[in-house]
Amino acid sequence: MASAAKGKRKKKDDPDAGWSNERSAAGNRNPWLIVLVISLATFMEVLDTAIANVSLAHIAGSLAVSNDEATWVLTSYLVANAVIVPISGWLSDVIGRKRFYMLSVLLFSIASLMCGLAPSLGFLVISRILQGIGGGGLAPSEQSFLADTFPPSKRGMAFAAYGVVVVIAPVLGPSIGGWITDNISWHWIFLINVPVGAISLVLVHFLVDEPEALEKERKAKIRKGLNVDAIGFALVALGLGCLEVFMDRGQRDDWFGSGFITAMAIIAVISLVLLVVWELNQKEPIVDLKLLGVPNFAVCFVMMLAVGVIIYGSTQLIPQLLQEVFGYTATDAGLALTLGGAAALLAMPLVGALSGKIQGRFFLGWAFFMQAASMWYFTRINADVSFDHIAVGRLIQAVAIPALFVPINAQAYAGLAPSRYNHASALMNVARNLGGSIGISTAQALLLQREQFHQNRIVESLNPLDPNYVEGLKQIGTTLGGATGGDADQSQLAALYQMATKQAAIISYIDVFHVLAVVMILMVPLSILLKPAKGEH
Repeated sequence: MASAAKGKRKKKDDPDAGWSNERSAAGNRNPWLIVLVISLATFMEVLDTAIANVSLAHIAGSLAVSNDEATWVLTSYLVANAVIVPISGWLSDVIGRKRFYMLSVLLFSIASLMCGLAPSLGFLVISRILQGIGGGGLAPSEQSFLADTFPPSKRGMAFAAYGVVVVIAPVLGPSIGGWITDNISWHWIFLINVPVGAISLVLVHFLVDEPEALEKERKAKIRKGLNVDAIGFALVALGLGCLEVFMDRGQRDDWFGSGFITAMAIIAVISLVLLVVWELNQKEPIVDLKLLGVPNFAVCFVMMLAVGVIIYGSTQLIPQLLQEVFGYTATDAGLALTLGGAAALLAMPLVGALSGKIQGRFFLGWAFFMQAASMWYFTRINADVSFDHIAVGRLIQAVAIPALFVPINAQAYAGLAPSRYNHASALMNVARNLGGSIGISTAQALLLQREQFHQNRIVESLNPLDPNYVEGLKQIGTTLGGATGGDADQSQLAALYQMATKQAAIISYIDVFHVLAVVMILMVPLSILLKPAKGEH
């Protein structure tokens, strides 16, 4: 009797109870092969997101356009990506997950070839839009592959293995992009995707299956009559597309001082409000917003927004600090992030192995605290900061990133019906991308405002009647060679202004790091709201 009760309790606590491999993309093959196959395209797409940033000046010069015009190379990709990601779940259901994934890889590869051969900015922007559409379909499909292929007890480890490339690619992107641009040509930052895409297509064709259960669901849906949520799609495209333009271009165009940016903001708000109302009243919505009514998924969604803010925001902020304030090259700035990438690479399998043994919410609380600690560490910078200081700060941050990525992705699917995995994957990627855009745009806006504020305060304190001011100029003159006269005075003032500008910039970065630290520490208590996943102790 006691033995039977013990067996029943064990079965009840089994996290894999009720799970079936009928939706597995591995078929009769080793499921870990799926992780390897899909990681190839993931690395290509995530790397390309970061790799183009350091090449904008070269692209502008080569195509004879201004640096501001060249930024549309980034914006166009982000807008297209933002539009396709939320509807990728619906597209997978209708087209077939494997078929949709291969079409996405094919489009991304062809568009990459077009980007590399682009003769003009217009052609390049159109190519980047197509590339963004192709890239937007990859991550949601890949995470759906993993959620269906691995049972809950192994899902954390699977997401950890997959997460290695998601974490490493943005770190390596600036370094690889800088080296290719400096030593070969910016064209090759896009052309290298073509052979990688071709290999990915071959591997997916032969090694990834389309489960019969999914194919039956797809055919049944089509037999019922395909109800295309055209209004929902239009609202997604307008809402997220305009929101992405607003966040990416707002700082350059003076935010609400620009009629164009103001119009983008108004359209985005109206479209997104209408989208929520419309989708919640549809039987077959193109975006399953009802998922946000599931408590665990809603908490994971908010946390993924925060992950996007810290990962994308800091990855943009730290190299920018090193290049613009301390004069690092793009390659050296990327190397400062490399130690963190190595730490994340080593920590990822450990987190995956422990994910079934330690509650995800404990992992997340610790990880968000470490993100806050790393941002606080960066507030200790000064004009003489060393390469080692930056590298150690990035190390503190990166070692905890796997403890964010793995539990969030594993817990987001807890309690959901497998038929909703595609839509859940899409929404989680929307959260990450949207958080990244918010992180980058907010950090840049705050940085500029604080820099102007601190520069004004510093200049106000430079009083010619102050003995310290006079003594400081003398010291600068001595450093410049002890010259005297009008020319020497001008050079001394120029040097003093340069020092003041640098100091204002450093303090401004410190302010931004403080804000990011506060945002991360606010996420710690949120982790308590997560309910333990099935099988967690």
